[in-house]
Amino acid sequence: MAYVRCYLGLGANLAEPVAQLRQAVLALQQLPHCQLAAVSSFYASKPMGPQDQPDYVNAVAALDTQLLPEQLLDALQQIEQQQGRVRKAERWGPRTLDVDILLYGDRTITSERLTVPHHGIKLREFVLYPLAEIAPTLSLPDSTTLSSLIKQIPLNGLQKLHSSCS
Repeated sequence: MAYVRCYLGLGANLAEPVAQLRQAVLALQQLPHCQLAAVSSFYASKPMGPQDQPDYVNAVAALDTQLLPEQLLDALQQIEQQQGRVRKAERWGPRTLDVDILLYGDRTITSERLTVPHHGIKLREFVLYPLAEIAPTLSLPDSTTLSSLIKQIPLNGLQKLHSSCS
Protein backbone atom coordinates (compact mmCIF):
# COMPACT_ATOMS: atom_id res chain seq x y z
CA MET A 1 0.00 0.00 0.00
CA ALA A 2 1.29 3.45 -0.88
CA TYR A 3 2.11 6.08 1.71
CA VAL A 4 0.03 9.25 2.03
CA ARG A 5 1.64 12.49 3.27
CA CYS A 6 -0.29 13.88 6.22
CA TYR A 7 0.27 17.01 8.24
CA LEU A 8 -0.46 16.96 11.95
CA GLY A 9 -0.88 19.87 14.31
CA LEU A 10 0.63 19.36 17.77
CA GLY A 11 -0.20 21.50 20.78
CA ALA A 12 0.13 21.42 24.56
CA ASN A 13 -0.12 23.87 27.45
CA LEU A 14 -0.05 21.66 30.55
CA ALA A 15 2.52 19.38 32.23
CA GLU A 16 5.67 20.79 30.60
CA PRO A 17 4.38 21.50 27.07
CA VAL A 18 7.81 21.29 25.37
CA ALA A 19 8.38 17.86 26.93
CA GLN A 20 4.86 16.81 25.87
CA LEU A 21 5.57 17.73 22.24
CA ARG A 22 8.94 15.97 22.30
CA GLN A 23 7.25 12.83 23.66
CA ALA A 24 4.55 13.09 20.98
CA VAL A 25 7.21 13.26 18.27
CA LEU A 26 8.85 10.12 19.68
CA ALA A 27 5.44 8.39 19.69
CA LEU A 28 4.84 9.43 16.06
CA GLN A 29 8.23 7.94 15.10
CA GLN A 30 7.08 4.60 16.52
CA LEU A 31 3.64 4.44 14.87
CA PRO A 32 3.27 1.28 12.78
CA HIS A 33 2.87 1.80 9.02
CA CYS A 34 4.07 5.40 9.38
CA GLN A 35 7.27 7.33 8.75
CA LEU A 36 7.87 10.73 10.32
CA ALA A 37 9.13 12.95 7.50
CA ALA A 38 9.61 16.33 9.21
CA VAL A 39 8.80 18.33 12.33
CA SER A 40 8.67 22.12 12.48
CA SER A 41 10.26 24.23 15.15
CA PHE A 42 8.26 24.62 18.34
CA TYR A 43 6.29 27.86 18.71
CA ALA A 44 4.78 29.62 21.72
CA SER A 45 1.26 30.89 21.08
CA LYS A 46 -1.58 32.54 22.93
CA PRO A 47 -4.50 30.25 23.78
CA MET A 48 -7.64 30.23 21.67
CA GLY A 49 -10.85 30.64 23.60
CA PRO A 50 -10.48 31.16 27.38
CA GLN A 51 -7.46 33.35 28.08
CA ASP A 52 -7.15 32.25 31.74
CA GLN A 53 -4.90 29.32 30.81
CA PRO A 54 -1.18 28.94 30.08
CA ASP A 55 0.24 29.75 26.65
CA TYR A 56 0.56 26.88 24.22
CA VAL A 57 3.54 25.25 22.56
CA ASN A 58 2.70 24.22 18.98
CA ALA A 59 4.39 22.45 16.09
CA VAL A 60 3.45 20.73 12.84
CA ALA A 61 4.66 17.29 11.76
CA ALA A 62 4.71 15.72 8.30
CA LEU A 63 3.87 12.04 8.53
CA ASP A 64 3.84 9.53 5.70
CA THR A 65 1.28 6.86 6.54
CA GLN A 66 -0.35 3.74 5.17
CA LEU A 67 -3.11 4.02 7.77
CA LEU A 68 -6.59 4.99 6.66
CA PRO A 69 -7.77 8.37 8.02
CA GLU A 70 -9.89 6.92 10.85
CA GLN A 71 -7.11 4.46 11.78
CA LEU A 72 -4.68 7.37 11.99
CA LEU A 73 -7.16 9.32 14.13
CA ASP A 74 -7.45 6.34 16.51
CA ALA A 75 -3.66 6.08 16.78
CA LEU A 76 -3.30 9.82 17.46
CA GLN A 77 -6.02 9.78 20.11
CA GLN A 78 -4.23 6.88 21.77
CA ILE A 79 -1.02 8.96 21.89
CA GLU A 80 -3.00 11.83 23.44
CA GLN A 81 -4.44 9.50 26.10
CA GLN A 82 -1.02 8.01 26.88
CA GLN A 83 0.18 11.53 27.58
CA GLY A 84 -2.64 12.30 29.98
CA ARG A 85 -5.17 13.96 27.68
CA VAL A 86 -8.64 14.07 29.19
CA ARG A 87 -11.37 15.01 26.73
CA LYS A 88 -13.82 17.50 28.21
CA ALA A 89 -16.87 19.26 26.86
CA GLU A 90 -14.97 22.58 26.99
CA ARG A 91 -13.53 23.52 23.61
CA TRP A 92 -10.14 25.17 23.53
CA GLY A 93 -9.46 24.43 27.18
CA PRO A 94 -6.05 23.54 28.62
CA ARG A 95 -4.60 20.16 27.65
CA THR A 96 -1.51 18.02 28.00
CA LEU A 97 -1.53 17.19 24.29
CA ASP A 98 -3.64 17.82 21.23
CA VAL A 99 -2.80 16.13 17.92
CA ASP A 100 -4.97 17.13 14.96
CA ILE A 101 -4.96 15.79 11.41
CA LEU A 102 -4.59 18.99 9.40
CA LEU A 103 -4.28 17.40 5.96
CA TYR A 104 -4.46 13.83 4.70
CA GLY A 105 -2.89 13.90 1.24
CA ASP A 106 -5.10 15.99 -1.01
CA ARG A 107 -8.29 14.42 0.33
CA THR A 108 -11.31 16.21 1.68
CA ILE A 109 -12.97 14.17 4.43
CA THR A 110 -16.20 14.92 6.26
CA SER A 111 -17.37 12.26 8.68
CA GLU A 112 -18.85 12.17 12.14
CA ARG A 113 -15.36 11.83 13.66
CA LEU A 114 -13.12 13.64 11.23
CA THR A 115 -13.02 16.77 9.10
CA VAL A 116 -10.03 17.20 6.77
CA PRO A 117 -8.66 19.70 5.96
CA HIS A 118 -8.92 20.71 9.61
CA HIS A 119 -11.67 23.31 9.97
CA GLY A 120 -9.33 25.95 11.43
CA ILE A 121 -6.33 25.44 9.16
CA LYS A 122 -6.78 28.68 7.19
CA LEU A 123 -7.18 30.88 10.28
CA ARG A 124 -4.63 29.74 12.83
CA GLU A 125 -1.20 31.30 12.88
CA PHE A 126 0.06 28.51 15.18
CA VAL A 127 -0.73 26.04 12.38
CA LEU A 128 0.12 28.07 9.26
CA TYR A 129 3.57 29.33 10.22
CA PRO A 130 4.97 25.96 11.42
CA LEU A 131 3.35 24.27 8.38
CA ALA A 132 5.00 26.80 6.06
CA GLU A 133 8.35 26.06 7.73
CA ILE A 134 8.25 22.39 6.65
CA ALA A 135 6.10 22.66 3.47
CA PRO A 136 6.48 26.19 2.05
CA THR A 137 5.06 25.35 -1.40
CA LEU A 138 2.05 23.40 -0.08
CA SER A 139 -1.42 23.94 -1.52
CA LEU A 140 -4.62 22.86 0.22
CA PRO A 141 -7.07 20.53 -1.55
CA ASP A 142 -9.07 23.58 -2.67
CA SER A 143 -5.87 24.93 -4.36
CA THR A 144 -5.36 27.71 -1.79
CA THR A 145 -1.62 28.17 -1.39
CA LEU A 146 -0.04 28.27 2.03
CA SER A 147 1.94 31.35 1.00
CA SER A 148 -1.28 33.27 0.24
CA LEU A 149 -2.75 32.33 3.64
CA ILE A 150 0.39 33.40 5.50
CA LYS A 151 0.10 36.88 3.96
CA GLN A 152 -3.40 37.24 5.46
CA ILE A 153 -2.78 35.92 8.99
CA PRO A 154 -0.76 38.02 11.47
CA LEU A 155 1.67 36.39 13.89
CA ASN A 156 -0.60 37.33 16.82
CA GLY A 157 2.27 36.97 19.31
CA LEU A 158 3.48 33.65 17.86
CA GLN A 159 7.15 33.13 18.74
CA LYS A 160 9.58 30.46 17.61
CA LEU A 161 11.16 28.71 20.59
CA HIS A 162 14.81 27.77 20.78
CA SER A 163 13.95 24.31 22.07
CA SER A 164 12.40 21.83 19.67
CA CYS A 165 12.29 18.08 19.18
CA SER A 166 16.04 17.82 18.68
